[in-house]
Amino acid sequence: MNTRLAAAVAAVLSLSAVTAHAQLGAYTTSDLIVSSTTYYDPGFAAGTALPYSTTFSGSTLNASAGSAFCASADCTSNVWTNSLKTGANDANFGLSSAITISAVNTKTGATDASVNLTALAGAAGVKAVTSFASKSELALNFTPDYSAVTFMAYNTSTLGLLDVSNSNSFAGSEPGNTDTQTPTQRGVITFNLSTNSVQQTLTGAYSGNNGRAAILGSNGKIYTAGNAGNGNGSTAVTNGNGVQLMTPGQNDTTVNAIGAYNITQQGYAADKTAKDSNYRGMTIFNNTLYVTKGSGSNGINTVYQVGTAGSLPTAAGSATPVSILPGFSTALAKPGDLTVYHPFGLFFANASTLYVADEGSGATTDFGAKPTTNAGGLQKWSLVNGVWQLDYTLKGSLIGAQYTVNGTGSLAGDSTSVQTDGLRNLAGRVNGDGTVTLYAVTSTTGSALGDAGADPNKLVAITDNLAATSLSQVGGEDFTTLQTATLGQALRGVAIAPVPLPPSVWLFGSGVLALVGVARRRTVRA
Repeated sequence: MNTRLAAAVAAVLSLSAVTAHAQLGAYTTSDLIVSSTTYYDPGFAAGTALPYSTTFSGSTLNASAGSAFCASADCTSNVWTNSLKTGANDANFGLSSAITISAVNTKTGATDASVNLTALAGAAGVKAVTSFASKSELALNFTPDYSAVTFMAYNTSTLGLLDVSNSNSFAGSEPGNTDTQTPTQRGVITFNLSTNSVQQTLTGAYSGNNGRAAILGSNGKIYTAGNAGNGNGSTAVTNGNGVQLMTPGQNDTTVNAIGAYNITQQGYAADKTAKDSNYRGMTIFNNTLYVTKGSGSNGINTVYQVGTAGSLPTAAGSATPVSILPGFSTALAKPGDLTVYHPFGLFFANASTLYVADEGSGATTDFGAKPTTNAGGLQKWSLVNGVWQLDYTLKGSLIGAQYTVNGTGSLAGDSTSVQTDGLRNLAGRVNGDGTVTLYAVTSTTGSALGDAGADPNKLVAITDNLAATSLSQVGGEDFTTLQTATLGQALRGVAIAPVPLPPSVWLFGSGVLALVGVARRRTVRA
């Protein structure tokens, strides 16, 4: 009897595995790995006051009224009005949501595989969610052997958790933080695509704010980029900001900052030091670590080198130099001066060619007859005599284009119009014919939601002539849209592997099949 049962179970597992393989497939060199998230509605009702705390004046969890994602068909009435920094609304407003990792075909834009990483991790006892609508999260980076991708997440499995992105990372880590959500550690997730295993590395960094990117160096150390501080901007906050150094698998509340940029290095008077290292994008090229800063009213929005060329930092502390790449902007990102660049993702095509994704200022004034701010695009920089110079910025028909996105499922009948403002995370591949193909997720502005992080955005591609140094040489180049997020969905990170992985990639047994897909959203209409 037991033998028959075992044989029956084996047969079911075998059939499920075959079905899973046919459904998910094994990605090839033509596929991208893309991270995304979908809004999770914990059951808000329009016009109902959200939970709040009176501990701090005008504090978090003090939104004036809740609603469904969109409480009107045109989304002019929506839950994101709670994030407006006026009155009693909640400037920290956001909700935890599940992380989805997908394989996307670069030619057709079809999703060849999709995994609910939050559910998959949960089955292994690992807690991992992102924050909707924190637009700077979920950057993806491959490990040196291309067997896994790394990204930042929050150490909780609760969906619909209010304001986790501004919570303390552990009890008392930032005195004066106006966010009263339960302290939640930030962590790095390493998702092995060959074994489907999930490793978590926990840290005490980024209290009061969020981690954006993580990458495993060839030396076995993890480097992360992010922002900290939602209260007093103390020394402790500064030490938990910027680039952090971690050991894979660690589980503690320590902070290990590598270097610390200060605008006094450019001769400016000191500002909020904790915000000078408000980093977003991150990459390693030729064993050298690079990061970007592209938002906030403090510091300098530009591209930075962390440590010395050819040598990854191996120890935390202020001794590691952090410097602006020669030729890149040294202008202050001060209020009212929004004409500076807003760099996000980076891709080195070679040692003298660097592509930078610029997300734009996010203001509607990025477009018009007399723009006062600066829209983004794909910048191409060349290293000439030791100094980087901007060759051109690719915008094509993408940047500034308006389009309408319709909802599906529980949001069927709802729609919103958005305008593409620039690009965020970036990946690329150099081709054998002297071209380079770049893949990016877009940034938006001007939608009725009022929070660009909540906007549905796009996954796009463009092929550039690697040798070109002026727009006149690349006049026919334009972006192709591979995917467009649906209403309530946001695309975040993108990565591409240079070689195929084993057939075991994306191969799941029957016990994991139930974890594939995005958790069903519960939406309450007014």
